[in-house]
Amino acid sequence: MNLEPNDLLLFARIVEAGSFSRAAERVQLPKSTVSRRIALLEQKLGERLLQRTTRKLMVTEFGASLLEHARKVAEEVEAAGALAQHRQAAPSGKLRLSVPGDFANSSLHEVIARFIARYPQVSLEMDLSPRRVDLIAENFDIAIRMGDLPDDSSLNARPINLEYFGLYASPAYLARHGLPEHPDDLLKHDVLCMLNRSGAAPSWLLTRGKLRWERQLVARLTANSPDLLARIASRGAGIAGSSQTFASPYLATGELVRVLPEWDLPTASGWAVFPGRRLMPAKTRAFLDLMAEVCRERGQDDAPGR
Repeated sequence: MNLEPNDLLLFARIVEAGSFSRAAERVQLPKSTVSRRIALLEQKLGERLLQRTTRKLMVTEFGASLLEHARKVAEEVEAAGALAQHRQAAPSGKLRLSVPGDFANSSLHEVIARFIARYPQVSLEMDLSPRRVDLIAENFDIAIRMGDLPDDSSLNARPINLEYFGLYASPAYLARHGLPEHPDDLLKHDVLCMLNRSGAAPSWLLTRGKLRWERQLVARLTANSPDLLARIASRGAGIAGSSQTFASPYLATGELVRVLPEWDLPTASGWAVFPGRRLMPAKTRAFLDLMAEVCRERGQDDAPGR
């Protein structure tokens, strides 16, 4: 059976885009042409690849088995395009980044400023929303993510930093409510907790050497911003679980002090995640290399990659 590689590539693009219309825009073909070519491919194969409704596009069981082969065709095409881009004298085009707002404000502003100065032919677009974007479907080049990463063969990741977390409160709050001497004392305090990604009830896991303390907490505030938690704690609202990065400015001014300093919350790794291409675009590689350069200057060695 003679299959046209371009039709397999088109099938992969449709699945990535999630619709015929978006795929047609990306490959710069009329939607009618895209629909006709997929219909002819299905006719040649003798089975449906996609189930289409007015609201949703679903891959059939047979389509899912063919998709792996179609993606390999797409990877070969991308590799050829990336090879051509690598031959350019300087990175160019638009670089789309998904970055948590806190991280962008505290750690990435210097990288962005240097990148703009160093690569004038690249424009940047940054999404600072907390949502976890789909890099491939939404056409992002890099996403900054904290914590453990799920296994995903379509993505690669580079370590960028390690955040250390502890408990912090203002002297004014501790003067009113007393200084905790043991983690059990936290149950009597107003606590400000990081919002769990799963939406589960907040809990704190504290360790001191081999000792572990973990409890479900009734938090006065949960938020997905360690910067906000440190700011609010500095105003006397309670004891916050926050990272050293965001607590440090308030520690320096005396607006925050470390609570139970011998006990630590779990650390969180920071990752730069990007589509798993054999040859990445020059603009992506340039940004990742610049982040690594800034981390080395700050004394943050890269952790082992995956």
